[in-house]
Amino acid sequence: MTWAAVLALAAGTYLVRLAGILLRDKVTLPARLARLTDLGATALLVALVATAALTEAGGFAGWARPAGVLVGGVAAWLKVPFVLVVVLAAGTTAGLRALGVA
Repeated sequence: MTWAAVLALAAGTYLVRLAGILLRDKVTLPARLARLTDLGATALLVALVATAALTEAGGFAGWARPAGVLVGGVAAWLKVPFVLVVVLAAGTTAGLRALGVA
């Protein structure tokens, strides 16, 4: 990728973010569209988590990683402090891998 492309993408990103700030009070979305936007953001986040948790190098990541993500998700849902959520998720994954679960 050339520097011109990197600079063009950086400028475009900056302008899109600036437009959001400048147009926040001038543009109102219908309630249905605002709800769909929220749902779209949630779906995108879930897809990102699922891809990161379940795949590695184009294939299935094994059972240890999804188990760790599940433990971390439950801990977060129970409002456990974030540092402990990370430790529980990583510990679960590491423990299962140490036991031979791929």
